[in-house]
This record gives sequence, C-alpha cells and structure tokens, in this order.
Amino acid sequence: MVTQIEATDTGAASPPGQRQPTEKEIRLVIAASSAGTIFEWYDFFIYGTLAALIGAAFFPSDNETLQLLLVWAGFAVGFGFRPLGAILFGYLGDRLGRKYTFLVTVTLMGVATAGVGLIPSAASIGIAAPIIVIGLRILQGLALGGEYGGAAIYVAEHAPPEKRGFYTSFIQASVVGGFVLSIIVVIACRALIPADEFAAWGWRLPFLLSIVLLGISLWMRLKLSESPVFQAMKAAGETSSNPFKESLTYPGNPKRIFVALFGITGVLTTIWYTAFFSGLSFLRGPMRVEESAVEWMLLAAGAISMGFYIVVGKWSDRVGRKKPIVFGALASLFLLFPVFWGIGALANPDLQRSAREAPVTVAGEACSYDPFAERQASACGRLLQDLTSLGVPYDILAPLSAQEQGAIAEGIAASDFPVRTQSVESPPTLFAASQFPSEDGPRREAVQQRLETLGYSFERQTPPLANILSIVGLLLVLGMLSALTYGSVAALLTEMFPARIRYSSMSIPYHIGAGYLGGFLPLIASYIVAMTGNAYSGLWYTWGVVAFGLLVAWWGLPNGPPKDFEDAHA
Repeated sequence: MVTQIEATDTGAASPPGQRQPTEKEIRLVIAASSAGTIFEWYDFFIYGTLAALIGAAFFPSDNETLQLLLVWAGFAVGFGFRPLGAILFGYLGDRLGRKYTFLVTVTLMGVATAGVGLIPSAASIGIAAPIIVIGLRILQGLALGGEYGGAAIYVAEHAPPEKRGFYTSFIQASVVGGFVLSIIVVIACRALIPADEFAAWGWRLPFLLSIVLLGISLWMRLKLSESPVFQAMKAAGETSSNPFKESLTYPGNPKRIFVALFGITGVLTTIWYTAFFSGLSFLRGPMRVEESAVEWMLLAAGAISMGFYIVVGKWSDRVGRKKPIVFGALASLFLLFPVFWGIGALANPDLQRSAREAPVTVAGEACSYDPFAERQASACGRLLQDLTSLGVPYDILAPLSAQEQGAIAEGIAASDFPVRTQSVESPPTLFAASQFPSEDGPRREAVQQRLETLGYSFERQTPPLANILSIVGLLLVLGMLSALTYGSVAALLTEMFPARIRYSSMSIPYHIGAGYLGGFLPLIASYIVAMTGNAYSGLWYTWGVVAFGLLVAWWGLPNGPPKDFEDAHA
C-alpha cells in the first residue's frame, strides 16, 4: 500500500518535517494510474480502430459513406455523454475520494466494452443491434468522463510541485498508449485469424479482451491508498458539500472554466484526434492504403510519440505550462495542411497524380449530395455518392441551361462550360449523370471503369518502404504537435482549480471540450469531406477550433513558472 501522507489544500508537497512519498511509492502511483488509463482508453479507442468492421456488423447500408458516418456518430455519442460523466464522477471524486471513484469508472468501462463484443449483428437482431451498441457507448462515455480527472488529479496530488508536469505527463502518454494498445491487439488478431474469419467474428476478440485488462487494472489500483490531499481535506472537514454548484460559483472559476474549455481542451483534443484518428481514416479511406500497412505506421508513430508527452511535461516544469501549448497551437496552424498533403502524396502518389491530370467535373439536374441519405434524391446525387465512396475529388458544373444540357448529350467537353470551382490546370473530364445507369450496382461499376480508363487505380496500395518511413515521420510531426498541446495539461488543470472542487472543476470543461469539440471531429470532418469531395477539407474544422483556442490560451493562461492554485489566484 502507498503510505498515507499529508498535504496542504494547494496540492503542493507536504509541509517541512512531514514525510514525503518515496520514489518507489510514486512509481507505483504513476504505474497503476497510467496502466488503468491505458486500458480504459484502449476500451474506448478499439471502437474507432475497428470502425469499418463495426459499420458492417451494426450499421449496414448500401451507402458506404452513410455507413461510416453512422459509425462515427456512434463514436461521437460516447463522447457526448462524457460531460455528464464528468459531473457525476466529479461530484463523487470531490465528495468520496479520488481512488474509489476511478475504480468505479474503470469497471464500468471494461464491462461496457466487453459487451460490444457480445452483441449479435444487425443481420441477426435487426435495429436492436445498433441501439444496444449506442447504449454501451453511452456507458463508456460516462465512465471516461470520470477517468481522466481522477487519474490526473491522483498523480498530481502525489507529486512535488517541481516535478508535477513530469509525473502527470505519463497520464497524457497513457492516452496515446491506449490507442497504441488497440492497434497492437488488432494486428495480433489479424495475424492469428484468417481475414474472412476476422471480418466475420474475430473482430469481437479485442472487445472481449477488455475483461482481462479490467482485472489487471483493478488489481493494480486496489494497491493504492487515497490521495494525500483528499485525506488532508477530509480530516480537516474541508471537502465540498456540492462540488458541481461550487465549481460554477467559486470566485474566478467561470473564467478558468472558459479558458480550460476552449484554450486548453479545445486545442489539445482536436489536434490529438486529427493526428491519430484522422490520420488513420485518411490513409485507410481516400488514400486506399492497405489496412495492415496503415496499422503498422500508426503503431510506430504512436509508440514513439508517447515519449514526446513526457519530454514536454518535464519541459513545462521549467518554462511554465503556457509556452508549450501556445507554441504547439501556433505551429499546428502552419503545419496541419502541409503535413497531410505530404502524407497523401507519399501514400498514394498515383491517385494524387490522376486527380491532378484527370480532374472530374460532374453535371446533372439537382446535383447535390446528402451523406446521411440512404438513397440520394437525384441521379446526380447518386453519382456524387459513388465518387465520394471511391475517394475521388470532383467539381460540380454550375446549373445548366437547356442548350448546355443538349450540348452535353452531343459530347461537348466540360471545359467548354464555366466550372463553379476550378483549381487544376488540366481540362476536366465531364461525368454527366445522364450518361450512367440508374441502378446502383451497374452505375458504380460503370463509374469505376470510366475512372480507371482515365488512369485512376482503386487497388489497395502498399507504399514503398521509403514512403512508409516518410509517412511515419510526418505522423510524428503531428504527434509532436499533440504532445506540445497536451503533455502538460494534467498539471496545468490541477493548478488552475482549488483542491476541494478540483475533480469537478477540471473534469467538466475537459470533457465538454473533449466530448464535443474532439469527439465529434471524425463525424464532422467526414461530413465535410463527403460534402466537398475534397479529402483535405475536413482539416478546416481542426484549424478553426485551434485558431480560436490559441487566442483564448494567449489571453487566459498564466505566464511564467508553474504556480499552485492559491499562489496564482489568491
């Protein structure tokens, strides 16, 4: 058991003369907290790692884009309930203690995740399957709403002030560790199970593994005692009677919550999910890279990136918490698009060249696309759906006059007409909706065949080794940007709020930001890509959130060396 020590309400080290935790005790605190965080985030991320198979099992649709959007909608639902979990478990954490609260959250997460692996497919039980999946995602979201705050505060309240950024950075690295573990498990299952069987039932095993991870996590965390700061508050009778209410009314807290929501969480969470989940879906989807190659690239980048968070956390102990976040956000605004352009050029250069040399322009009546429609209302909309599912960018010809429609029927080139958006030098190839069959199967086949005659290839690609290494390098750039904006956050949020309401005060803005600004990112970005036909257009969502967050961080975060709460805000 970790020896109980006393501490002041600030979360600083114990007063002189009182026993400090030994290095061995602190290592146990960090190891147990980090392992539980890895396992809990593994449980949450395995859903996104297996998004394609989840869609086929629980959200089947003839519209491939809709199927993917429904998967990401289910992903977002879990995030949407994280703020409620933050309120509920923040209340319990501030009233009953840090340790037992995050024991409850990890148990709830493990049971809910294993449940996903036991649900029959939609082909077996119909609409009940996706409803149950959504219900379990809600439970996961509630659990995750209480996990991060508990683990981060628990480590921070054991750490001496001069090492708080370093010690808590292991919690941030553990979030990436959960993503890395999910990929390792998927790779191992693919290696042991034939591809057809993995698609049929093998994908369930990574979810069922959650029961084993839950047992390990509980065993480790039960070895810990309560946070010394909470023990001191409880002994002095200083715990809050209503942490949620006090979080909203404590002097200065509304401003701190606003800064934590937009200036900290909004920045870190959108960069994180863009770096890892957008990178994953971008390579698998529009770039059509072979799945195992994608998984190995993300595994390498994620595993190496974990070290960046620890370096940044330690650096923040010396230079303060604001500087890494502001620098990382500013660098992201300049590097985000170039990095993804580079990844695209390296991942599938033939597709990039085809899109440049043989651009596609679409013409037809009522030429609009609704990604959430099971079947598009017009023939032109169905043509756009096919192009989107193939990852082919397109422009849409401005509304046509009767004379122009007649000219198209006679084979006049699209370049003879004004194009609504034209960013390429080569004359576009016209895809008129009237030229393709109306039935879904024959139309898709005809569209793909015509694109192939223009030089497009839709085979899964395995880039050359040099390209793979370069892609990993660019993913590491994204990992560094994430580390800069995330590595010191647990220490910063702990220092921003008073200990008596710390669990609630930091969890609420963190999980609102992570739940809505970050959790909905894959859905929103995929929707933007589907609407525009541009594989890079979804990045504008990240860019906008980070730009606003940078302004808030610049204005609201304290300058200078790290300070405990009462030193900074007395």
